[in-house]
Amino acid sequence: MTSKETGQDPTSGVSETETAVETGRRKFIKRGVAGAVGAAAYSGGFPMIWSQNIKNITLRQFGTGVSNINEIGQKVKEDLGFNLEMTALDTDTTAQRVVTQPKSFDIADIEYFTVKKVWGSGNLQPFDVSRLKYYDKIVGIFKDGKLTPDATLAQGTAPHTVGYTDSFDSKSFADSETNWYTLVPTIYNADTLGIRPDLIGRPIESWAELLNPEFKGKSSILNISSIGIMDAAMVCEAMGEIRYGDKGNMTKEEIDKTIAIFTEAKRNGQFRAFWKSFDESVNLMSSGEVVIQSMWSPAVAKVRSMGIPCVYQPLKEGYRSWGGGLGLSRNLSGLELDAAYEYINWYLSGWVGGLLMRQGYYSAAPETSKAFMSEDEWGYWFEGKAAKSDIIDPFGNKLESAGAVRDGGSFYDRMGKVACWNSVMDENRYMIRKWNEFVAS
Repeated sequence: MTSKETGQDPTSGVSETETAVETGRRKFIKRGVAGAVGAAAYSGGFPMIWSQNIKNITLRQFGTGVSNINEIGQKVKEDLGFNLEMTALDTDTTAQRVVTQPKSFDIADIEYFTVKKVWGSGNLQPFDVSRLKYYDKIVGIFKDGKLTPDATLAQGTAPHTVGYTDSFDSKSFADSETNWYTLVPTIYNADTLGIRPDLIGRPIESWAELLNPEFKGKSSILNISSIGIMDAAMVCEAMGEIRYGDKGNMTKEEIDKTIAIFTEAKRNGQFRAFWKSFDESVNLMSSGEVVIQSMWSPAVAKVRSMGIPCVYQPLKEGYRSWGGGLGLSRNLSGLELDAAYEYINWYLSGWVGGLLMRQGYYSAAPETSKAFMSEDEWGYWFEGKAAKSDIIDPFGNKLESAGAVRDGGSFYDRMGKVACWNSVMDENRYMIRKWNEFVAS
């Protein structure tokens, strides 16, 4: 039983995304990546005072393991001259520490869907946009919510809805862009269903296929309620069973209907298994026990690296998306605050973005990452072009053969079709209880 279920969660309903989320994604971001995407020096224009005092600064960062990588700290020391201590935690622990231990960190790496649960604590200070060197390079998703001017706003906790505040001391969110940025965005992706095309033998075009009786006993869904319920909602809406006001903030009635549909499917033997970890999803798919399931991009890449056909299938209803960013402790000031801004600007200058992009994630400022990727890598990962040569990950593993095209196509094809973002619902505790009943049914 989670602390939220017992009513003891200080974040008042932060989603219970387990350590498995970060552990799973982190499986694909192994150690030993320093220098993997280039060693171009960062030119930040340091104040003169830094020459004497910078070596004495240590910034403490904690957050989700998908982007808290020790090699980033090593590169910070090399390029900026100060120390960055990084601690990888799960989503819940990160949020709780922001709220309950404000002096234990300088920088918090958190997911956007938890921002509305921690911002009210007053323990984070907003960024002064005028001090962000690459703010103009950040994509529109993290500004007005639109990747392109004619894009449709996605449901759920879209990052722009919790991205700005009206003043330095405000504990609420602004309705549009201001000079005060709650987080500087860093990493995000568009998630969908993974399939085994060789075992299915026909086109898959809709989320509704997850509950198609044709795949009885061979489908699976992610058993992390805050994410699994979103996948379930995509399925139910695709089936025409439910029309949600907002899939990311369901009413109790909508939750009940969603759970009832999936409980009936479970009792009819639709699911081979529920999974929580990266390895579980890879094993289910690679063994052929499951042919269609909730999946993460790195897990699909892992199955492919084993020589087994696996597709991260674009679906007509769109993608479910997630994203994270860096926040500043309210306790930061003076030289430490200057160092934090220098670090943030360095983060968006391209080296980290290149590292993440070459693994299938996206950088919030993708344009700066281009200098740290080969033309072929950029073409494959970002532009949706056919690879001219084999695509190799930062660890030397072959991901794709020459001629391959990324599932879903270009950045704009994929992120332009996001239907909903991970979120924390007003009825979060109720949703968790109903989800657990579904799993136990």
